[in-house]
Amino acid sequence: MSIEPRREISREEIAELPIHRYQGEVSVVTTQEALEDSLVDIRSECVVGFDTETRPAFHKGEDYLPCLVQVATAARVYLWPLQRLDCSQALAELLASPNLVKTGVALSGDVRQLQRLFPLRAEAMVDLGQVAKRHGNRQSGLRNLAALYLGARIPKGARTSNWAAAQLSPAQIAYAANDAWISRELYLCFRRLGLLTP
Repeated sequence: MSIEPRREISREEIAELPIHRYQGEVSVVTTQEALEDSLVDIRSECVVGFDTETRPAFHKGEDYLPCLVQVATAARVYLWPLQRLDCSQALAELLASPNLVKTGVALSGDVRQLQRLFPLRAEAMVDLGQVAKRHGNRQSGLRNLAALYLGARIPKGARTSNWAAAQLSPAQIAYAANDAWISRELYLCFRRLGLLTP
């Protein structure tokens, strides 16, 4: 008899869970050559974790464009700083590929924000929050899903930091890499549990 997974978890319960941090390789991609190298790895995958970061707005009327794209493969996490390198062609290819699953939470918002920078179409996007909702989860954020399905607490850390900074801090790099990596881990978990079938 299988045990039904939990649908909800409290903040207090999450605080008791062990912290999970990505321990693998991270590449901050700032040259065209490094971008091409990252695409070689990404093209060899079937599924990647995907996320974006935008400089936070603290005042009424402030609005910023995405600053960073994170892509997690089995081998490493790539961070593409959009203000330091023209990634438009690489991103358009990545998002339009029907053979590469891009997974994360609230992906439609990420795509809409990126479309403000350049035209693109998105195929094979799997929003883990939407999958969780279809299976009765009342909580669909990345941190709650990681707690419920992976038994992991994700540190919040640098979430509201300046993602448009010329140099990302070690804390920003760790935070950004973690979100993309945990998205891929959750997708693999959902696949094992049979949650991804339509």
